[in-house]
Amino acid sequence: MEFFNQWHGFFLGDYQTDFILGTGLLVLILGFNGAPLILWTLTGLIGLWGFGAPITLVGAYIALATLFNIKPLRQALVSTPIMKVMKALKFIPQISETERTALDAGVVWIEADLFSGKPDFKKINAEPYPQLTKEEQDFLNGPVEKLCQMVDDWDVWNTRQLPKEAWDYLRREKFLGMIIPREFGGLGFSALAHSEVIMKLSSRSIPLTITVMVPNSLGPAELLIHYGTEEQKKHYLPRLAIGEEIPCFGLTEPTAGSDAGAIQAEGILFKGQDGKLHIRLNWNKRWITLAAISTVLGLAFKLKDPENFLGKGEDLGITCALIPAKTPGVVLGQRHDPLGVPFYNCPTQGKNVVVSVDAIVGGINGAGKGWQMLMESLAAGRGISLPAQSTGGAKLATRVASAHATIRKQFGVPIAKFEGIEEPLARIAGFTYIIESFRRFTLGALDKGIKPPVITAIAKYNATELGRRIVNDAMDILGGAAITRGKRNLLASQYIATPIGITVEGANILTRTLIIFGQGALRAHPYAYKEVSAVETNNYKLFDEAFWGHIGHVVRNTFRSVILSLSRGRFSLSPVNDSTSKYYKKMAWVSASFAIMADIAMGSLGGALKQKEKITGRFADILSWMYIGTSVLRRFQADGNKREDLPFVHFAMNHVFFEIQKAFDGIFSNITVPGLTWLFRGPIRWWSSINALAGEFHDSHTHKIASLISMDSEQRNRITEGIYMPENMEEQLKRLDETFKVVKRAESAERKVKKAIKSGTLPKQKMADLINLAFEKGVITREEQNDLITSEAMRYQAIQVDDFSEDEYLGKNVKPTMHLPNSIAH
Repeated sequence: MEFFNQWHGFFLGDYQTDFILGTGLLVLILGFNGAPLILWTLTGLIGLWGFGAPITLVGAYIALATLFNIKPLRQALVSTPIMKVMKALKFIPQISETERTALDAGVVWIEADLFSGKPDFKKINAEPYPQLTKEEQDFLNGPVEKLCQMVDDWDVWNTRQLPKEAWDYLRREKFLGMIIPREFGGLGFSALAHSEVIMKLSSRSIPLTITVMVPNSLGPAELLIHYGTEEQKKHYLPRLAIGEEIPCFGLTEPTAGSDAGAIQAEGILFKGQDGKLHIRLNWNKRWITLAAISTVLGLAFKLKDPENFLGKGEDLGITCALIPAKTPGVVLGQRHDPLGVPFYNCPTQGKNVVVSVDAIVGGINGAGKGWQMLMESLAAGRGISLPAQSTGGAKLATRVASAHATIRKQFGVPIAKFEGIEEPLARIAGFTYIIESFRRFTLGALDKGIKPPVITAIAKYNATELGRRIVNDAMDILGGAAITRGKRNLLASQYIATPIGITVEGANILTRTLIIFGQGALRAHPYAYKEVSAVETNNYKLFDEAFWGHIGHVVRNTFRSVILSLSRGRFSLSPVNDSTSKYYKKMAWVSASFAIMADIAMGSLGGALKQKEKITGRFADILSWMYIGTSVLRRFQADGNKREDLPFVHFAMNHVFFEIQKAFDGIFSNITVPGLTWLFRGPIRWWSSINALAGEFHDSHTHKIASLISMDSEQRNRITEGIYMPENMEEQLKRLDETFKVVKRAESAERKVKKAIKSGTLPKQKMADLINLAFEKGVITREEQNDLITSEAMRYQAIQVDDFSEDEYLGKNVKPTMHLPNSIAH
């Protein structure tokens, strides 16, 4: 230390050493906290003075600082030329009209915080966590429970249709009108209640779930509620609420899937003999749920006005209209076969279908506004329906797999005790905890009255992907019991139907690579969209504010990213003071690193970033898992900081940071930055690997989770809360659950018997053959003897699978005669 002081004193003197250290610390503080330009200017001036800079250098510095601190001067002499150069080089991405509509739809929510580099977790934890009303809970306990009892999923698959009794009940209890306001005869449910109904139904029957889900998602009711005329609402909504009208919505076409803007369906405005405006429609749609039995067809099409009746030119744009199914030229009745899942998924065509302009949603004022309507309304399917369906399947898989693994023995040991089973069992339970966390958090935003499209896209994509991983793990655990179809198989239907959720409401591949980060980068970034808008509209003042704000954003996040990376997040603040505090700090580190890397990607690639889907997909993963991690932490707080849930939180957050780490490593290894590519692929990639956010699950995590979910406890019930639990012992889920409880109760007696075998008191035989002998020798009590006898008998019954005679088997493969319930046929 003495040598160090002498060395500094020789070159700088003690005063200058202290000054350098103090100035350096001040710079770090200013940079970390994102100080305004004036403070940076003053710090620079102090630095020049402290180092004794010549007066000419100080004068030049003051002149330059004046230029940048006086906005009119900066705008005229600096910002305007920069904007002109960026425009000439086409550095700013070109945004089509359909993209702009999508970007302007909905609102930005907490994704802006996560994108900022400095998230306000105290504010995030104050976001509402929704609760059901008594009326909504009563509906779940009553009509939803009864509907589940009416529907036998195995029978639905074999008959290829829901029973008429169930259809009648759906209509009578207004299941098809959950989202319709009460003043129009609907149930007027919250997003949470809507989601809870779908979640419970999905644990019973996928065909039933989809039948209820679609009319309450994107379709006529959703569009009418927000955009319909009063006349349209009064006519259709009461009829839709009671199922007098069965709706469908035609969007997808052979050449227009996830790119809905490419639809070819066309409507031509013309004046009829009555002197009024009409539309002549032609369309070819496919994959339209409920189309074959619909009475009113919602339709998205491109509206043209060749004679300019509306005075807006020929191409009016995408428009939505409601077409009665009986209108001449409407073709319905055919069906697709989506992986054999027996719900109505159908094509529909229209040939010279003529309707009044009054059929346009919103009337004549709605002409050309269909794309905006669709973009704003997609939140229902992405944020409510599909996450709910995935969560119901996940909770069912958790309940079934944990019970089966406890009941099923191999080599005389419950397979839940095998480490090879523990790992997938822990993933099932841990991922279920994760899905439920972001399902509830997202619903809080929707019930708050906002529709954040980036967040709902994250929810849809990740719920369906995690659902796929969960059902795959559950299939592996159940093995032969999972692949043998029949009434006892509770997973096969979920497994078969999984790709449907992956595909609909925007295919997952494109949702990840184009929507989550593609929209998020512009919507959630505090300055990027403003810069784009400024360049497009030649607004130099807006560009000046956005561009220099963006520069300050980059400077702050560079400092934060470096400092938080070196300290592993320790210099950030946490809103809580418990064992989850470290996760908030680490998330702040992630946010800062994500923000600066997003800016580097946008700055180096410019408009070309849109085509770099492998890179944007990795950014989407980081944004997704930041939101998911935030949802997990929010859930833990909302649930009252239950200590028994901490293993689930630790498991979840470890996986969150592991997925984020993988995405960062992929970005560092593949991003191209002119002149600096070597830095990211070399030193930064190396530092990332040795300073990783997290590794794969630790064995202790998976052991705890698997153990907890294999206990007959209140906690296991909470983790799987909300699914349908039958009361009939002939139902496999009830049989599994009761057997699980009996087996757990008999575990202590079984341990006594095994100990007696080890000591030689009892011979080495099957447990079933030793029960009576164990009682006779006083190893177990009479009550324990009864528990073991009951346990072994129930265990044997619970692991059975279905079998069929040759005639029964062949009968199931004969295509049944299709017919509609009389109450629905039209």
